[in-house]
Amino acid sequence: MKYYLIAGERSGDLHASNLIKAIRAEDPQAECRAWGGDMMQAAGATLVKHYRELAYMGFLEVALNLHKILGFISQCKQDILAWKPDVVILVDYAGFNMRIAKFAKKQGIKVFYYISPKVWAWNQSRAYKIKANVDRLFVIFPFETDFFRNYEYEVDYVGNPLLDAIANFQPDPDFRRKNNLEEKLIIALLPGSREQEVKNMLEIMLGVMPKFSQYEFVIAGVSNLPLSFYEKFTRVPHVSLVIDQTYDLLSNATAAMVTSGTATLETALFEVPQIVCYKTGRISYMIAKALIQVGYISLVNLIAGKEVVKELIQEDFTVYKLVYELKKILPYTSGRKEQIQAYKEIKAMMGGPGASQRAGSLMVKYLKNE
Repeated sequence: MKYYLIAGERSGDLHASNLIKAIRAEDPQAECRAWGGDMMQAAGATLVKHYRELAYMGFLEVALNLHKILGFISQCKQDILAWKPDVVILVDYAGFNMRIAKFAKKQGIKVFYYISPKVWAWNQSRAYKIKANVDRLFVIFPFETDFFRNYEYEVDYVGNPLLDAIANFQPDPDFRRKNNLEEKLIIALLPGSREQEVKNMLEIMLGVMPKFSQYEFVIAGVSNLPLSFYEKFTRVPHVSLVIDQTYDLLSNATAAMVTSGTATLETALFEVPQIVCYKTGRISYMIAKALIQVGYISLVNLIAGKEVVKELIQEDFTVYKLVYELKKILPYTSGRKEQIQAYKEIKAMMGGPGASQRAGSLMVKYLKNE
């Protein structure tokens, strides 16, 4: 069968690559074509467009680049029609993928969605659009099953693919030596993967350094941004950069400052105490604040249903507040012990690894039976 997959960012590339492997295990003759990244290509997909060309964030930036984005959507639609897949599989990336879902459904093509749009966070009535345009929805958070049931839409809970990625990860014992890191305790900085958000985050994150001179600060960089971009942040002593080694960094970190997103849950699963940070443009923030319908922005707190990690958002994201909160999660503090215990409870709620295999197996089964 022919599978057309679309993922629009780095985390989606990872999860979609594992999904492709699972699909091919169930359907050895599977042909996969994709909008995504290097990991999806390595898993066997023919890559049409790389996600780095699609990386727009924030309401204002999307609006300013709307013509280009609409051009990509048109190109994607044309490619789907020309290739004639048995199913279109959408992975997260809601703004783009929901448009493709509506289009594919009208063309009579099966639509599967893996990692649901976060409709429970804002504009919850979008659940009706998912129900109308998505044949099968595969969700990764336990609370999503009940949420969609409220809309009379039965979905498949398959577990969280991060558990797969972390279960398959083997720490590099030479991580420190290979990256010329000091023997100090490490505070990890996870500023994101998009140039705009990294700029917003790193300068403030690094502002805490004078108060924590006994630690080494290590930035989790990504290869889709040029090394030259990071240079101005690594010119000062005791600041290092590692590229595409976030899991190794978290395996060695004592604490972390993390831009809100998937990385907050990854950090929790590695049991690294953290502060969740986020800052965007003023207009984008005002729009988002008006729309958000949940009490937290971090996946850690959303899954727990309570504040496990401190969230410093927009005006609260300051050097002063970072220093204050960071001191509360360093070694020998009660705040650190409480956060790690809460992480263990979250892990238990999420179950074990195997999400990608379950999702891939179900997808092939549904296609064969329908």
